Amino acid sequence: MPAKTGQEYISRLKAANNNIYIHGERVKDVTEHSAFKGVIKSMARLYDLQHEKADKMLYTSPLTGNPAGMTFLQPKTIDDLIKRREATQEWAMTSGGMMGRSPDYLNAEVMAMGASSSFFEEAGQQFADNVKNYYEYARENDISLTHTLIHPQVNRAKAQFEQKDANVALHLVEKNEKGIIVDGIRLLATQGGITDEILVFPSTVKQAGELDDPYSLAFAIPNNTEGLKFISRESFDTGRNEWDHPLSSRFEEGDAIVSFENVFVPWDRVFVCGNSSICNRTFRETNAVVHMAHQVVAKNVIKTEFLLGIALSVMDAIGIDGFQHVKDKGTEIMLTLEAMKSHLYRAEHNAKPDQWGTMTPDYAALDAARNWFPRIYPSLTEIIRVLGASGLMGIPTQADFENDEIGQLIHRGLQGKNLEGYERVQLFRLAWDVTMSAFGSRQTHYEYYFFGDPVRMGMTYFDQYEKEIFKDRIKDFLGRSGSTKPLSTSV
Repeated sequence: MPAKTGQEYISRLKAANNNIYIHGERVKDVTEHSAFKGVIKSMARLYDLQHEKADKMLYTSPLTGNPAGMTFLQPKTIDDLIKRREATQEWAMTSGGMMGRSPDYLNAEVMAMGASSSFFEEAGQQFADNVKNYYEYARENDISLTHTLIHPQVNRAKAQFEQKDANVALHLVEKNEKGIIVDGIRLLATQGGITDEILVFPSTVKQAGELDDPYSLAFAIPNNTEGLKFISRESFDTGRNEWDHPLSSRFEEGDAIVSFENVFVPWDRVFVCGNSSICNRTFRETNAVVHMAHQVVAKNVIKTEFLLGIALSVMDAIGIDGFQHVKDKGTEIMLTLEAMKSHLYRAEHNAKPDQWGTMTPDYAALDAARNWFPRIYPSLTEIIRVLGASGLMGIPTQADFENDEIGQLIHRGLQGKNLEGYERVQLFRLAWDVTMSAFGSRQTHYEYYFFGDPVRMGMTYFDQYEKEIFKDRIKDFLGRSGSTKPLSTSV
């Protein structure tokens, strides 16, 4: 079937009846549950947007000739890369970049692995075929995906095979002629249970060894597979209206623990089975991490623009935009935005075809951006919090304005420089939701750990950075600067 609509996305979720638990209860209909219906409506909007802006969001499938989502496109030229990025940013604009796991993120991963499927031949031709076929299946059916990468936080000082309970993490139980049986726990599936399928891949922030082979797995299965459970954290969508909670009521994606209880995975859905070497190398050698980073940086440009818009609006609303320290704070967000855009431009315009013919962005530019943004994002939201000051505490609800006895009082008392009280409070509720609410706090935490522990990522970045050229330059400079003989110390 061709690229789906929002209603088709919702209908699939209803029919699937995925096994989701939240607040101690099994969810009967995820599309109507208060914790999920807001974000499901927002996800549906993304799929409808594909058809409303088909010239930018869709392309013709090379396999069937049907319309397919642009974010599944295997780019062959720089123009193709830009098309993918523009589609990503169209989606990001709908949420101000607050949906970190919109479908394009994992579409990029599936595309990159499908295009480089021969990489998986190392373990057998069937795995290469499986990866290629899954990419085509996901593209042709516009499959929405969640994914899970990491093991439970039991004892980070030990490898999985060294744990007191070595079977708590997802692991291989059995191989048979039809497929494999897996069992255990994985973290942390954002949008867990509100997509069609789940993609299981290992985290490669910490490299695995041969003794980790039972945990070295990659596969994709429907979210309603028998034995698969999603245990969602407490929802930050409290069921309030969009006026009071403009972000959390619409874009609270949720995060879930994923339990696999002797789950059967058919062979045609298995991509890696018990091979730590392949798992360690998959993301980098297939360039999946490059294309995923391209999507993330594109999304974060939109997110930074959104934060800048909020900051400037707050400044203007209460007449603080003329103060020196306020302008300096605005400048910090502006500099961040322009730096992120520059990283993105360099990544696209220095792109080169990889060995499979996929036009691949300059990873050095994206790697710098993906290491830097988690470190700077908390300070961006802090700027908005500081600018809003006490105004982020004195924010009545819409119901207060609608009350005949107090509505006019607060409408007058909370007016701004050029906004009436109702409009000013609405703006400040947005600023509050992006900074101080549970949703806003989760966004800061989420961005900080988006690709993993920033310190560990920074160590990897430092270790892999080309350093000798700079040290040689200093040696050369000192060698040319005069005599290299030590001065005499004799009297």
